[in-house]
Amino acid sequence: MGIPMSKLSESNMQFHGVIPGKKAKSLGQIALDVVFGDSKNFCKEKLTFEVVDFHSAYHAILGRPAYARFMARPCYVYLKLKMPGPKGVITVTGNRQRAEECLQKGSKIADEQMAAVELEEYKKNADPGDLLRAKKPASESVFQSAGETKPFHIHPEDPTTAPTHISTTLDSK
Repeated sequence: MGIPMSKLSESNMQFHGVIPGKKAKSLGQIALDVVFGDSKNFCKEKLTFEVVDFHSAYHAILGRPAYARFMARPCYVYLKLKMPGPKGVITVTGNRQRAEECLQKGSKIADEQMAAVELEEYKKNADPGDLLRAKKPASESVFQSAGETKPFHIHPEDPTTAPTHISTTLDSK
């Protein structure tokens, strides 16, 4: 939104459950004017938003405090938000396709975040060198082939790896 960080006031709010397994600490709060309606029938209130530093499909999330301030009623089935205005009911209509896009994008972002967390855990617990080298030499293998085999190096650039034995009687298909 182009608002400098210096405009944020201090906050100690933490969010849990937005991205599974991660928590987010607020960078600060900011009070912004929020307007619903049109030039003939509108409602304007100042709302306080918590600012967090994580990727999301949403730019702002309105919750119960905002609904109470506007005396609004959300209907998630019809994607409508209704509130009283000075000249009648103000109705904000959502876009079903855009809502689905946000849901999919939010799921993708959460999956990417969880994959990054899992990768860091794997890096802490696994030695990458172990992934390329065989734990036991092929000669100690319990498996005994029923036919003739030939040795084949799966990782030709790493001469320390034990060869894998492949059958010489396999069909070329």
